Amino acid sequence: MNIAQISVVVPLYNKELYVERAITSILNQTFQDFEIIVVNDGSTDNSAKVVMNIRDSRISLIQQENGGVSKARNTGIQKSKSELIAFLDADDEWMPGFLEKILKLRNKYPSAGIYAMSMKNEYIDSILVTHPELKDLVPEEDLLANYFKVYKKGIGIFCASSVAIPRNILLEYSGFKVGFWWGEDVDLWGRIALKYPIAYSSLVGAFYRQEVMNSAVKKREVVKIHPFVLSANEAIINNKVPINFLADVKEYIQFLDFYTAKHNIYSGDRSLAYKFLRKKENKNNYKKELVRVILSTHIKEKSPTLGKVLSPLFSRSRK
Repeated sequence: MNIAQISVVVPLYNKELYVERAITSILNQTFQDFEIIVVNDGSTDNSAKVVMNIRDSRISLIQQENGGVSKARNTGIQKSKSELIAFLDADDEWMPGFLEKILKLRNKYPSAGIYAMSMKNEYIDSILVTHPELKDLVPEEDLLANYFKVYKKGIGIFCASSVAIPRNILLEYSGFKVGFWWGEDVDLWGRIALKYPIAYSSLVGAFYRQEVMNSAVKKREVVKIHPFVLSANEAIINNKVPINFLADVKEYIQFLDFYTAKHNIYSGDRSLAYKFLRKKENKNNYKKELVRVILSTHIKEKSPTLGKVLSPLFSRSRK
């Protein structure tokens, strides 16, 4: 029995309106030697039925109780047969040449731990277009030797639907951390990037839906800590952070602490923000942004009408 060159893992939870389009974008790839593993993570809608109605022998559907996207991806990894595994969220789509380009990156940069392409949504043609300052840091195509120098700026240049990772590396890192709904994907990217370079192409490989992409950010649930802050601090303690990465990793940790504290303010908890503000070493621009969010949310809570009037002022102050 021939083993496909690439396994495609599709985690699925209540995406009956999108999943057929996602799978069709896989079937329409210019490279066709793949298997598709759809992991239905306890959907309560007709998502699984939609998948079963797509007739292609390369598609397998795995049913499991709801355990979150990380558990679904990890199930797909365990069931995969190929040496290279790509991921596609059930509400996203691939450009037709995505897998073909990923394989070219794989052949050109065999030492890489992640193979990634840029992404776009309904508002932008490429994530890099809106962030011109990245041009000096992000190659059109090359090894991204220091992932943290880019990500400490708070800008993601690829997403879970625009990467492929060697199976042996996924197993080396035990896949995605289970038990987190916040940052579990970038946690894995960061853990891998501490040891391996990332092969990157600025060509757009995936289309992600903005409203769905931001659904986790909009979730009003307090987050204790970003998972990569845990991973990075452990790596620092165990001297597993290369010395040339150390300063950038620490700056990235600070950004993630800021980002998590900001999320928590909107979720009704300001304790992380106050803790962040008390640390002298934290950047003033982060502190100013947290103060702005604290003030704006406080005014909206106490006086919704006044909050609406002052909202444009607070929006301008962040620029």
